[in-house]
Amino acid sequence: MHEENRSGPMPGSPPVLALQNIRKSFGDLSVLRDISLAVDQGNVVSVIGPSGSGKSTLLRCATFLESADAGNILYDGQYAMRDGLYGGKKELREFRRRFGLVFQNFNLFPHYSVMKNITEAPVLRGFSRAEAEEKAFSLLKKMGLEGKENAYPCQLSGGQQQRVAIARALAMEPEILFFDEPTSALDPELTGEVLKVIRQLAEENMTMVIVTHEMAFARAVSEWVVFMDGGVIIEEGPPESVLGDPSQERTRQFLRNYQQ
Repeated sequence: MHEENRSGPMPGSPPVLALQNIRKSFGDLSVLRDISLAVDQGNVVSVIGPSGSGKSTLLRCATFLESADAGNILYDGQYAMRDGLYGGKKELREFRRRFGLVFQNFNLFPHYSVMKNITEAPVLRGFSRAEAEEKAFSLLKKMGLEGKENAYPCQLSGGQQQRVAIARALAMEPEILFFDEPTSALDPELTGEVLKVIRQLAEENMTMVIVTHEMAFARAVSEWVVFMDGGVIIEEGPPESVLGDPSQERTRQFLRNYQQ
């Protein structure tokens, strides 16, 4: 699709994100079992699998919303967590600046206008109000939301709210964007407009990890697809391999069930 536009990582540069031997349990329930994954600059990695397979927990561990029990988390070759031990609050705050996170339920502030939802965090970080608003107007245009800056979330469709959420994440100029099933709360008619925006970001070399149930989209937009089940990676590889000709019977079964 768009691979010819990819610049790719610089030779010898570390992955934007490296997860190494990540483990996570909730009580007696082991949710992640020795998960390792690397994401290079400019690449799109889609994570697929049945409900309860650990996909969202993996994202939450990568973004410090959950604390992993063991393993390493590195951004640009720097340890955010090493052997299960996290850095201090100041260090983690610096790491959080490297990524943006888009949730399935938008998580916009309902009492803030679209403009304030997008500009609040950049202003708190030190951007001038004028600078933040200029960036927000540019992002709203990119998202197809010109003229919506004074609207409130309740006045927008779900698809529009999700595009505002994407704009809010991009306003922080992250190195990598995480999407946790960005279309699962949308009806099919609104799903397409959000996927179109994500596809555009992929064509612009935005590094992304996308937990998704949209198989055709994952196949079209990803360099790498990871199939998880039972807290482990069952199979991973290029989309034409994992989705087109999977080697593992569990993957084939999942895809058959998904298509029924």
